[in-house]
Amino acid sequence: MIRLIILLVVIGIGLAALIINDDSGRILGLRSDEFGRAIYLLPIALMLSAGIWGSRRNVGETMRQMMIWLVIILALVTVYLYRQEALGVGNRLLAGLVPGRAVVVTTSGGGQEIILHKLLNGHFEADVSVNGQTIEMLVDTGSSMVALSQEDAKRIGIDLSHLTYSMTVMTANGRGRAAPVTLDQVAIGPIVRNNVAASVAEDGRLDQSLLGMSFLETLGSLQMQTDELRIRD
Repeated sequence: MIRLIILLVVIGIGLAALIINDDSGRILGLRSDEFGRAIYLLPIALMLSAGIWGSRRNVGETMRQMMIWLVIILALVTVYLYRQEALGVGNRLLAGLVPGRAVVVTTSGGGQEIILHKLLNGHFEADVSVNGQTIEMLVDTGSSMVALSQEDAKRIGIDLSHLTYSMTVMTANGRGRAAPVTLDQVAIGPIVRNNVAASVAEDGRLDQSLLGMSFLETLGSLQMQTDELRIRD
């Protein structure tokens, strides 16, 4: 009990010194941030010392306790130092399990790159934000522009009754008609484009919306590597 009181008094004095010092100058020869680290590390050091002192009669037990704490500390330091890499691995694993999830990674040059994983059907699919609504789209370099199905067009607020189907297009369901539209915003991950040319296919002509060249041609690069599609702004 006495040890706990002494510990609390020491911590209280240290915190009071930090408050009075107001993050300027030095305390006991240390900068304020260094002194603050010493204050919050003090309880850990005291707990370790108490454990070693309590098991001082058994040298083997003392060494075992020290090794356990050493492993724990090294594990925590490793996790902290490689937290960004671990986060990247986790995101890529999640992208492989969840189709359409875009993984954003930082390149060696400091830029951002989006990675999409190929689906079982051999296509690349992405969750694309169109006018604020998320739509699942197939990445299609063969489509001259972003193409929306009737369902997706209605979902993002396009009034289908005012469309003029003046374009002839080729779809998986054969030749059909499409209406030209302009989308306020199209985004995939951190890549955002405004006023993107697009089309709305006639009802029943397009099973899934396509992320076409009116968006893709604005990118810095579009590179396929094995089962990955890498996109840069």
